[in-house]
Amino acid sequence: MSYNATRQFFRNIRNLFRNFRESAIRHGRPTSDRARTQTVVQNFFLHIHPARTHTHTLKWSTTMGLGIMTTVLFLILAVTGILLMFYYKPSVETAYDSIKDIHYVVPTGRIIRNVHRLSAQGMVVLMILHMARVFYTGAYKSPREFNWVVGMLLLIITLGLSFTGYLLPWDQLAYWGVTIGSGIAGSPRDLTDALGITQYFDPGGLVREIMLGAHMVGQEALIRFYTLHVIVLPIALVVVLGVHFWRIRKDGGLARPVSADPPVFAEGVGPEDAPTKSFGLMAVVRERTPATDKEIENTVPSWPRVFRLEAILTMVALLIVVGLSLFIDAPLEEQAADPPVPLNPAKASWYFLALQELVSYSAFGGGMVIPGIIIVSLLLIPFLDREEDDVGIWFGGRQGRRITVLSVAYAVVVCVGVLAFTINFGWLRNWLPELTQKHVRATQIVIMLFNPGMVFVVASAIWSLGLLRLTNSTRMASVGLLTCALVFFIILTYFAAVHRGPNWVFYWSQADWPVIEH
Repeated sequence: MSYNATRQFFRNIRNLFRNFRESAIRHGRPTSDRARTQTVVQNFFLHIHPARTHTHTLKWSTTMGLGIMTTVLFLILAVTGILLMFYYKPSVETAYDSIKDIHYVVPTGRIIRNVHRLSAQGMVVLMILHMARVFYTGAYKSPREFNWVVGMLLLIITLGLSFTGYLLPWDQLAYWGVTIGSGIAGSPRDLTDALGITQYFDPGGLVREIMLGAHMVGQEALIRFYTLHVIVLPIALVVVLGVHFWRIRKDGGLARPVSADPPVFAEGVGPEDAPTKSFGLMAVVRERTPATDKEIENTVPSWPRVFRLEAILTMVALLIVVGLSLFIDAPLEEQAADPPVPLNPAKASWYFLALQELVSYSAFGGGMVIPGIIIVSLLLIPFLDREEDDVGIWFGGRQGRRITVLSVAYAVVVCVGVLAFTINFGWLRNWLPELTQKHVRATQIVIMLFNPGMVFVVASAIWSLGLLRLTNSTRMASVGLLTCALVFFIILTYFAAVHRGPNWVFYWSQADWPVIEH
């Protein structure tokens, strides 16, 4: 039978959809384990997952879905942020009015803005919880040390996104919040002033001017924050997030205890004959990943179990932020930024309030030195704690749970005690109000470095070293250290949010604030 091009052409039209589907999906329907594996391996969006997933990973107690929901909230932020960009005008003359238009005029603008803000708040919360989950399950240990560092970088970028987005509404709260933040960035000048070298070496002034593009918060600062918020930091987050996911796969998946892989042997087969997984290529590739030679028992195809779980968590996260956005509006002050009229008290977002409380005692000590010590300490934890016997076990076992409870009690006593002391007796600035010119510089340095925040750092270090000597375990020492840091963060955040009023004075409630007559 001769070939008929016309007939073949119309046959190709009838089979157009089927041919397109087969060209895109080459493995057919995922009806077998092999087809399910090919579904993951040959799909660009799914290939970030392993072909098979350990059953322990699918347990709620292993991850609590925190990493997945954090990623989902970032995607929601990206989508809603793009929609907001259509109407937002990054100018000091029009920014505030454009936010008002989005909130009150643009159809669904209020909901989109609320979802954007709530997603940002939720992303910070989930990232902190995710970091705590990784730590308390020992998932930062070998070979996952570098991914802990990557996770810390993700947290810093996320906080940077939150801070840069804070200025964009250009209302009083945003203006003065960023003014305080830029003051912290320029706080190294306090030290150089005390040393008398500012005219020769002024890193604080340089950092502040780079941050704002000028000597004060204005149009240049707004443009820089806008560019960082919508371009630079999102791209950085996507790149680092990709590295984070990639390292999870290369490090052998999520951490799990040894008990999650019980040996399964057939009759007459010993451990030396057990089937193992190997990724060597015809004995050419010698290097091995942590997944090499791991038993293949207790694993299931990622499709559809993992993706079904991710879909459920995505819908849960979306349902929560959209539901809350119907009742909780993103804040917007009654007037645009007015530099001559300071906001009192000017409070940052809740995740920066603990830092603001420390800054109230010393801008450089509380805003630069102590955060630097905390970040370096967290980065070093996986490289100082090299014990491997409790990976994947919450708190490292029964002893770790006791240490955690004791650390919480210790941190509460220390933090509340120091705050109560400062409220009743003040601190160095209150004790030394009149200084002779001869000792001004030395006293400024002492006040800068010896503040309540430094007391918290020293108290945490003493507690951690005491646990190290008592338990002879670096794991228990690190559990005590991070637990103290988390408790201090929670208490300081609550204290600054609830009990700090005008001029950063302590009040039991907002009802006790003085009435300011205009």
